[in-house]
Amino acid sequence: MIHKAKKSLGQNFLKSEEALRAMISSGNVLNTDTIVEIGPGKGALTERLLAQGATVIAIEKDRDLLDILKDRFKDEVESNKLKIIYGDILEFDGAEYGLKEGEYKIIANIPYNITGSIIRKFLSETIQPKTMVLLVQKEVAMRIVARDNKESILSLSVKAYGDPKYVMKVGKRFFTPSPKVDSAIIAINNISKSNFQGDKKLEDKFFEVIRASFAHKRKVLRKNLEDVADADMIEDMFKELSIDAKARAEDLPFPTWLRITEFLHR
Repeated sequence: MIHKAKKSLGQNFLKSEEALRAMISSGNVLNTDTIVEIGPGKGALTERLLAQGATVIAIEKDRDLLDILKDRFKDEVESNKLKIIYGDILEFDGAEYGLKEGEYKIIANIPYNITGSIIRKFLSETIQPKTMVLLVQKEVAMRIVARDNKESILSLSVKAYGDPKYVMKVGKRFFTPSPKVDSAIIAINNISKSNFQGDKKLEDKFFEVIRASFAHKRKVLRKNLEDVADADMIEDMFKELSIDAKARAEDLPFPTWLRITEFLHR
């Protein structure tokens, strides 16, 4: 069956053996693993996950691909090594499929247009994966790991829950159809909410603080923070935490943001 990629669903099918091997290796896929794959497409990555002995839950939004996948992996579906689910990943509830916090992995070539939404959903929800290996736009991957040593709301949001690592670049020529930009593989390991010590209010405060801090790029950090704290508190905090009065939000490393949040949460 011939299937034409659908632009509306952000479909770009990966055809790089090296990239597929890197995703498996970065995810340290074992035969005891349960893997959630987002947008399996025609099954290139699915095949390799199953070859490692993993159990795969594949969520596909393109109804036209369901028959292709079910035919290709008939034996694995019948043996319950593969579940193929028709649906939207942003509406996926892992509890319905027996997933438990820290006991599954996400490995996927995800649609570029919902990258941020996918990352937010799985890092912040109650049933977190223990590892995520994602193929995303190269520019997004570089922002997540702050390769230029400049933090952003995106990089800090990821680091709040796990340890991101840039794995490798994947050129646009390795996809069908070829996208307009290059991609990259990132791995996010050690996913948990330990930075917030189980305190939902502290977690919410962290995101309130970073959103305010990056709201106006031309302003120094202390001016942006006036939206969430009074000037005297900010003054005391800068002294206690030894933050440069002229510092901008992008210049502070992640651990300092945790200290800022804890100070303002007192």
